[in-house]
Parts: sequence; structure tokens; C-alpha cells
Amino acid sequence: MSQTLLVTGGAGFVGTALIKSLLTEFPDATVVSLDNYFTGSGENHVHDPRVTYIEGSTTEIAKIWAGRGLPAPSLVFHLGEYSRIVQSFEDHDLTWDFNLLGTKEVVKFTASAGAKLIYAGSSSKFGNDGDDENLNPYAWTKAKNIEYIKNYSNWFGLDYAIAYFYNVYGPGQIASGKYATVIGIFERQYLAGEPLTVVAPGTQTRDFTHIDDIVRGLILVARSGDGDGYLLGTGREWPLAEVAGLFGTEFTLIPALPGERVRGKADLTKAAGLGWQPRKQLNEYIAEFVATNPRG
Repeated sequence: MSQTLLVTGGAGFVGTALIKSLLTEFPDATVVSLDNYFTGSGENHVHDPRVTYIEGSTTEIAKIWAGRGLPAPSLVFHLGEYSRIVQSFEDHDLTWDFNLLGTKEVVKFTASAGAKLIYAGSSSKFGNDGDDENLNPYAWTKAKNIEYIKNYSNWFGLDYAIAYFYNVYGPGQIASGKYATVIGIFERQYLAGEPLTVVAPGTQTRDFTHIDDIVRGLILVARSGDGDGYLLGTGREWPLAEVAGLFGTEFTLIPALPGERVRGKADLTKAAGLGWQPRKQLNEYIAEFVATNPRG
């Protein structure tokens, strides 16, 4: 019997890679993407008859689903939220609407459908012994959503599992504009022959995870995960200045940005319990990129 899988944010970086994998891992399933195309793009669409793309807001997910007459999903991968730290100060209202209002409706919809929710939490929750969840509007809303999901499950019943992403990179990442990712920015600057720009002081660390490892982790969590705590990273801290140095070119420091955390490193214990381990390392990825794109 075929099943329906829902991916919010399915036209974004992670959502696109996830949909491609779902088509392989669930050969009898159909996949529906609900995306407001804030950072998602039609260019990311997977052209397969089993995938349906819907443009709309998660705040209206129940109405949109009913209007389409779609069958109830069995799995809901909720990736469609606002996901930038520094910009969330400027986009405070959007962060609130996408992350709090939207997720409230996704949770209600998932529970009413009797589906399992796989929620993409933010690794910012764990910085500085948990204090970093209050550093910026983005981290705060993401942390509150974790509380809400757990409480909703206790109050009304909800099957859920929560995975946390650590600085995702790889093919399809955003490389330009104010929502670009760190590795995407470095690659774009490298290809343009420009100095790489590293946010001061450059000693702050991040744990970088390849998109393929993230998607593998999400599917494992969907199949076997239960509850909170599945951290998807490599367990290695990379100082940002050292990451820039891997490109073998010059870099320059730019002023520190508001709301940024000092350190980032995943504890892989619970994810490893599902049989998940990262397979790709940042230094190997960058070495391949540089070798493929040598500077003149």
C-alpha cells in the first residue's frame, strides 16, 4: 500500500536532497512538498511524477491539504522554517511567523493525521551549556518549538523524533545573498578569486556536516527514532579561520556579527544508537573542491 510523505521546505537545500533520497528509500511512496519559497527555489524541483510541489504557508497547512484532497501523510518532515541566526534580528517578525505560528500548525496537522513528525531542530540549542538558545530570535524560537512538541505529545498525543543539524554543506547549498551558508560563501569567493571573508575573531568553531550524511540521518530517525536528542554532526570542531585556510588562499577578517555562538560540536551518542555515523569530512570535501577548481 502506497504512503504519502510530506516535506515542508521541500524546495530548499536540505529538503531537495531529502526528497531525492525518499524516492529511493520509499519506492512505493508519493512525496508532497509544501514550501513558501522564501529561500527555496523552483530550480530545485525534482522532476518525478511521484512528487507534488505546493506553494503555501505552513500556517495554513490543514486548509491547503484539505483543499487538495490529499491522503493523510504517514511521515511529516518539518524543515520549512526560518533558519538564519544573524538575519533573524532583522527578520524578527518572519522568524516568529515561520517558526512559531507555522510549526504550531504543522504539529496540530501531523497529530490529526496520525502521522509521525520528524522535526529539524537547531544545534544552536546546545551552545554554552544551553544558554545560547537565548542569543538570537532564531535560536530562541527553535528552542521553544522543542518544548512545544514535547508538551503537545504529552497533552494530546504525538509520535515524533527530533534531529539537530550542524552546519550543513554540500551540493545545492546557498552561495550568495544574505541567507548564504558559510561554505557556500567561501566557495563563491574562491571561484571569484576574492579573499575569503571570515567573521572575527576566526577562532569560533563549528561542526560541519555534509548534506548526504544529514539526509541519511533524517531517514534513520524517521524509521527508528523516538523522542528528542538525535544530533547530526561529525563531533569535530573546526575554527572558521582554519576552514578558510583549507582553501589554500588568503582570507580577511570582517567584524563580528550579533547573536553568533562561540563553539559548536555534536554529541553523536544517540544518533549512533540508530547506526548513524558521518561518512564525509569537511577537509576532504574542500580538498576535492580545490582540486576540481584550481586557481590560475
